[in-house]
Amino acid sequence: MILKWVLVGLVSGSLAKMITSHDGGGSWLASLGVGVMGAVAGGYLFDLFGFHIDGLQSELIAAVIGSVILLFLYHRYKS
Repeated sequence: MILKWVLVGLVSGSLAKMITSHDGGGSWLASLGVGVMGAVAGGYLFDLFGFHIDGLQSELIAAVIGSVILLFLYHRYKS
């Protein structure tokens, strides 16, 4: 279970960094952190709008969407 969270977090964080295309670089640990936080945020948003998350593909999609939103907000409001 934890390995699944790590893999989904790492993949979704990396994909979100590529999608937002900011030159932040960062380590794999930063990608993992963004991905895990994005998975939580994406899962919450999907639940809020009534979408059911079941299976690895939908978890990954929710995590990428949540991660992209988090990175967008971070880059928009950082000092």
